[in-house]
Amino acid sequence: MGQYKKLWYSLIAVLTITFSILGYLGTEVYRKIPPVPQAYVSASGKTLITKNDILAGQSAWQSTGGMELGSILGHGAYQAPDWTADWLHRELEAWLDITAQKEFGKPYADLDTATKAALQTRVAEEYRNNSRMQADGRVVLSDTRIQAIEQVAPYYITLYGNDASMIPTREAFAMKNNTLPDENARRQLTRFFFWTAWAASTNRPDHDATYTNNWPHEPLVNNVPTTENYMWSLASIVFLLLGVGLLVWGFSFLKKNEPEPVIPQQDPLSKIVLTPSQKALGKYVFLTVALFVAQVLLGGLTAHYTVEGQQFYGLDISQWFPYALVRTWHIQSAIFWIATGFLTAGLFLAPIINGGQDPKYQRAGVNFLYIALFIVVLGSYGGNFLALSHAIPPGLNFWFGHQGYEYLDLGRFWQLLLMVGLLLWLFLMLRCTVQAFKQKTDKNMLAIFVASMVGVGLFYAPGLFYGEHTSLTIMEYWRWWVVHLWVEGFFEVFATAALAFIFYNMGLVSQRSATVASLVSASLFMIGGVPGTFHHLYFSGTTTPVMAVGASFSALEVVPLILLGREAYEHWSFQHASPWAKRLRWPLMCFVAVAFWNMVGAGVFGFLINPPISLYYLQGLNTTAVHAHAALFGVYGFLALGFVLLVTRYLKPDTPFNDSIMTWGFWMLNIGLALMIATSLLPIGIFQAHASITQGLWYARSEGFMQQELLDTLRWVRTLADLIFIGGACCISWQAAKTVFSRNR
Repeated sequence: MGQYKKLWYSLIAVLTITFSILGYLGTEVYRKIPPVPQAYVSASGKTLITKNDILAGQSAWQSTGGMELGSILGHGAYQAPDWTADWLHRELEAWLDITAQKEFGKPYADLDTATKAALQTRVAEEYRNNSRMQADGRVVLSDTRIQAIEQVAPYYITLYGNDASMIPTREAFAMKNNTLPDENARRQLTRFFFWTAWAASTNRPDHDATYTNNWPHEPLVNNVPTTENYMWSLASIVFLLLGVGLLVWGFSFLKKNEPEPVIPQQDPLSKIVLTPSQKALGKYVFLTVALFVAQVLLGGLTAHYTVEGQQFYGLDISQWFPYALVRTWHIQSAIFWIATGFLTAGLFLAPIINGGQDPKYQRAGVNFLYIALFIVVLGSYGGNFLALSHAIPPGLNFWFGHQGYEYLDLGRFWQLLLMVGLLLWLFLMLRCTVQAFKQKTDKNMLAIFVASMVGVGLFYAPGLFYGEHTSLTIMEYWRWWVVHLWVEGFFEVFATAALAFIFYNMGLVSQRSATVASLVSASLFMIGGVPGTFHHLYFSGTTTPVMAVGASFSALEVVPLILLGREAYEHWSFQHASPWAKRLRWPLMCFVAVAFWNMVGAGVFGFLINPPISLYYLQGLNTTAVHAHAALFGVYGFLALGFVLLVTRYLKPDTPFNDSIMTWGFWMLNIGLALMIATSLLPIGIFQAHASITQGLWYARSEGFMQQELLDTLRWVRTLADLIFIGGACCISWQAAKTVFSRNR
């Protein structure tokens, strides 16, 4: 450890404490999940819905695309309703109407204000307190509630079927006709929806808040933010200000001004003779940019489905390629191409770390990994298609078709193959880096790089820790280990360490600066990022401690982003450090874009929805999509592009990039993303937020609200931004592909 001992101890302490918190509260998640009752029964003891019915409904929901068609508990697609909030509101309205007709002989809407208030008090009492699970695992439902359920269920059974009367509604929700062909499966689906609404409206034992911390906002049943929600929202702002202050003070007092390194006359990396495994990476570059283009084209199609729910400019393609399928492919492609870009950078660096040599059979391993990645991509896409076409038997859907969980949609079999591929990549990396530890040089920077790549190789595994019928709360716990911790945590640390390693080997930064930057960045990212995983679980069936930790630590995730302006300037200035560095302009410009979008997308738009009080009203709205697009592409997308462009420059050093094409591509990507947010996603999200706060989430996601002329116009306006963005993607991808397939001079 040497001169970096304090930094290593700090990083080890951060990882030990934060993962202890994540693990300890994970046991709390397991112990306090919303239960699935053994049965829902009538007052006379007649069984109405069993646990098996609900689990079968969960499988039916997964077979329709799950979170890719509407959302459950706020997680999923933004076009169709949140089925939890929608079912709950419809059931409450039915209960109030049934009771009003029975007792007053008129609809609930025709009652006077005082009578309405009295009925609302009664319905809130029945739903929140009188429907709790008994010691024998049963829930007794009143006759009125049973009637309400029976009135509501046919709407969903018809909606998911092929009845022509529901075509306008399906178009509004971007659903294909006959989304779930089997009528019995549709009935089971309604029981799953009912269970999620029950968990969202029934108080925990000995508590005055529901299993979902009173989410969603629903005035009819008195679902409003809890006191703890307000408290920890305020606390998160205080922690943010404290973290920013400490960071500025620490940076001012602890930063040491080192002499600038002497820039070499020639690029040191250009002197290295490419190894066979490095030469084999051209096809990785092509796969990365090909998946990138596929992803943005699918994104444009997905966005268009929000204005023509079953058609593409009049062409009915929804029966073969419905919204749920193209959105699945759009999100999966993002994960695939970004991950492939990172893996490419690692495989390029590995032989350099090994002294410019390949271990035995390294090229064969690189080629085999490429084949494995190709099989996973095609296999998972095919499985998704067959699943949503209902060509796969229901019992095999989870394994080979569609899991139904956003970002982890691919069937479990393909997920396992992807995990094997990541382990193979880790093996290929380790066999190079282990040899480097035997050299008599400072190993600190190498150690943090190796630690980060181990995280990238292993932390996809939590996505395998749940099954088809696992509780949604437990599934969300492990799903966000992948989406938040693997992608936003270890990928970020790996990128920082890899860039530090590259810039040091180029002679652009000193070894000490690169090492310190990597260690400090890792600590800063992890101190907020690891426990901050819980900010995704505020309303997924967890308890107040989870909310407290998630709110407090996720606020600290924003803190390191304060200094990104300096990082952006450093990356931009590297291209002017020496004449040879100008050849690296476009990879460096991608890294500058990363810093900008990290501040805006992850920082500003991330904190917009991070405090519990914000997310209570904004979860499941387009404001979440603003953060997702700006952070996922703006940060990790540009990082992956920067990596593959950098690798491309060294694979074909004598083939220059076309500055005109690259300029157009780079700025079209940035302008397209900014317009996408500013002209469509954010304005729609703001209108939805007002509706959610004033009336409830059900209304903000409803057909009547989302199909307003203004919102429809804003979705059409996005088409221009999408075309600009797609044009930028094609320019960058064309240049990368053209370069790697060009002949060496």
